[in-house]
Amino acid sequence: MGGAEMMLYNLASRLSNEFVSHVISLTTIGAVGQRIQTLGIPVEALGMLPEAPNPLSILRLARRLKEIKPHIVHTWMYHADLLGGLAARMANVPAVAWCIRNSTLDKNVTKWSRRAVVPSCALLSRVLPDRIVSCSRVARDIHIAQGYDTGRFIVIPNGFDLNVFHADDGSRNSVRAELGIPRSALVIGMFARFHPQKDHQGFFQAAKILHPVRPDLHFLLAGNDVDHANPALMDWVHEANVGAVTHLLGPRLDISRLYTALDIYTISSCYGEAFPGVGGEAMACEVPCVVTNVGDSAYLVGDTGRVVPPSDPAALAKGWAELLDMSELERRELGALARARVEEHFDICSVIRRYEELYHELGRDCEAA
Repeated sequence: MGGAEMMLYNLASRLSNEFVSHVISLTTIGAVGQRIQTLGIPVEALGMLPEAPNPLSILRLARRLKEIKPHIVHTWMYHADLLGGLAARMANVPAVAWCIRNSTLDKNVTKWSRRAVVPSCALLSRVLPDRIVSCSRVARDIHIAQGYDTGRFIVIPNGFDLNVFHADDGSRNSVRAELGIPRSALVIGMFARFHPQKDHQGFFQAAKILHPVRPDLHFLLAGNDVDHANPALMDWVHEANVGAVTHLLGPRLDISRLYTALDIYTISSCYGEAFPGVGGEAMACEVPCVVTNVGDSAYLVGDTGRVVPPSDPAALAKGWAELLDMSELERRELGALARARVEEHFDICSVIRRYEELYHELGRDCEAA
């Protein structure tokens, strides 16, 4: 699941018992919906087609909201903000919150359907939502520049479960044994779906620069379509001449375990990240990060890693080299600082409390009105 889906699951699974949740998907239930159902939370789907949304679905959704009678509707992405916000107001729901989880609206990389919705959302942001939650500061500023109502924004970053994501020498050794990576080898990892946004090509261009001086360095990648059956990816691996030290695992369910095998985690994204959850997860596992300066990546890492320009493989390779040139003790100390930063600013428990405070605030505002 992506960061937005994972944060929705984390929120649904951790809200205090004083809140009763009900989830409605505009399209299908999907993987995240199935996981939320296992929590005992009702999940239903409207079955809308993403490529051809039916405006009448707003009426169906409004009727369903009248039946459920929620105190608050919290929509999660652009189309849900627009359609869900309209339906909630039609159903006389007392309070509406929107979510912003995207940090680019560049026409060259953003789907036309998303860009088509944003002007309407910007216009209606003054009347539909009571609050607009952004997971990143950069995303907030970008949407304010697009005309969104400044006064309704609050920023609540993604949070990370420190009990799930933590360093573990046993897992580190078992992953390396499974993959045939020597215990003494240095490993750089990235876990992301295969998509232009994630810039796997730039990752392997950086690997090509570093490999001649670090021939024993290993690269560990996982995610949808990140496997040997992907011809474009394999072309980049071969061009970099790193096939013998590259491990492509495809989609995995044991990501928290894989982090522990790494010495460096990287985010090579060239656009679109708002608040990248994978970086926070790696940091919680005491893995220092080298990230591109996209979205709130620099804010997430702070002074516990390196931040480099996007779409610049040479800069990415230089960032990796700076951490690799450290002693093992220095990297461990940096990793400990990374975990401490997550503990202080991005612990999932404190992030969930901020959502609960928001819902209490919306409830009080409705009572006062």
